[in-house]
Amino acid sequence: MELYEFSAVELSRMLRARECSSAELTRSVLERIEKVEKRVRAYLTVDREGALAAAERADERFAAGETLPPLSGIPIGVKDNICTRGMRTTCASKMLDNFVPPYNATVIERLQSAGAVVTGKLNLDEFAMGSSCENSHFQKTANPHDLTRVPGGSSGGSAAALAAGEAILTLGSDTGGSIRQPAAYCGIVGLKPTYGAVSRYGLVAFASSLDQIGPMARTVEDAALLFSAIRGADSRDATCAAREYAPLSLSSDVRGMRIGVPEEYYGDGVEAAVKAAVHAQLQELEKAGAKLIPIRLPSTPYALSAYYIISSAEASSNLARYDGVRYGFRSERVENLEDVYLNTRSEGFGDECKRRIMLGTFVLSSGYYDAYYKRAKLLQQRIAAEFTEAFKSCDAIVTPTAPDTAFPFGAHSDDPLKMYASDICTVTVNIAGLPAVSIPCGKDAHGLPIGMQIIGGKFTEEKILSLAKACEEMAGGFNRLPALD
Repeated sequence: MELYEFSAVELSRMLRARECSSAELTRSVLERIEKVEKRVRAYLTVDREGALAAAERADERFAAGETLPPLSGIPIGVKDNICTRGMRTTCASKMLDNFVPPYNATVIERLQSAGAVVTGKLNLDEFAMGSSCENSHFQKTANPHDLTRVPGGSSGGSAAALAAGEAILTLGSDTGGSIRQPAAYCGIVGLKPTYGAVSRYGLVAFASSLDQIGPMARTVEDAALLFSAIRGADSRDATCAAREYAPLSLSSDVRGMRIGVPEEYYGDGVEAAVKAAVHAQLQELEKAGAKLIPIRLPSTPYALSAYYIISSAEASSNLARYDGVRYGFRSERVENLEDVYLNTRSEGFGDECKRRIMLGTFVLSSGYYDAYYKRAKLLQQRIAAEFTEAFKSCDAIVTPTAPDTAFPFGAHSDDPLKMYASDICTVTVNIAGLPAVSIPCGKDAHGLPIGMQIIGGKFTEEKILSLAKACEEMAGGFNRLPALD
């Protein structure tokens, strides 16, 4: 095996045993990027010099016999809506094509403190708005399992880089499924943490009450390792929970665990192959001693509408700052101040961003606020209450991650509603502020990965990751790269 094929946990042990160096590992990843990137197109920026310099610093500390954090010397790719000081952060938008942040996001500071090696910035749907990674201003990322298909979105670059061996770990962000859905499409593990568990300081805002940074990995233990490094309170983020976290201790023993199975997530909109794969995994869990409990989450059919109202309303406010005056792109077709605003925003934003800005402005406007936004916020409370009630009778809830598998490029480009439906199984988690993890649970007739979602109560990441680890062991492991050579 090449070094880029090993898991982060294995590599952490190898680095400490001096079986390899961080420089060798980082070069292995960079060489892999050079080999496959033209076909996968996961990266918007590769920081070769910075990565090798960070790897050399890690090796010097290993050689000095220092006791280092588990992520020291491990190459990690970062979604390009997370600010990195001195490294371009574009949000895959023309609007921020030339933006170089003067500061690091909190999660980047924590990765650097842990000695991790940042390899570069990964592609996404523009401003994290999309479910296919086709909305990037710069390029369309391909799914390594089938280069003619999408990797999912918006964290499509983060998922594809892992599946292609172009990173050992990656960071994504999740507003309505943007970590979990691409994880399902690319056959990897993606964790959306509890809202407030990870600081959002330095994450370019899409919908502030829903956005959450989270880890993406090829194994459950790797996801837990990265989550442990980035979680925790942050005085610069008022929405970050002020709480202490015990070290994660994962167990694969599911005996006596109560697993909720909500009928609303297994309806006609979910492909038969997806339902069959998830049900097969549930049966394996039942054989291992878990108890399956049918539950109801009756407001689920309305969640997608509520999500797009709330997220678009917040996006219209958050994206108002991109006006051609302070920073970022400015149109050259200007004769007065009104032209600066109008032409900059018309030329700087892509179609999907414009669509959501207009929708958000509409639902917040006088005469429509009560009819749309207020009702969506009331439904948000109801959805959260239904989950709270469900967790009184079960320890975790299992659903499909997405209703389908990766679709061909352009298949949904002319039908935004069909594209939005890709998030039908994931948006409720963000609406309720809960943690959820997507893991592979099989493949369809085309050999494309199928994802299964495990949802937990607030701050129960250890519980859902333990259940995910049990599934991983039943499958004989998840860390298998598709053939790209």
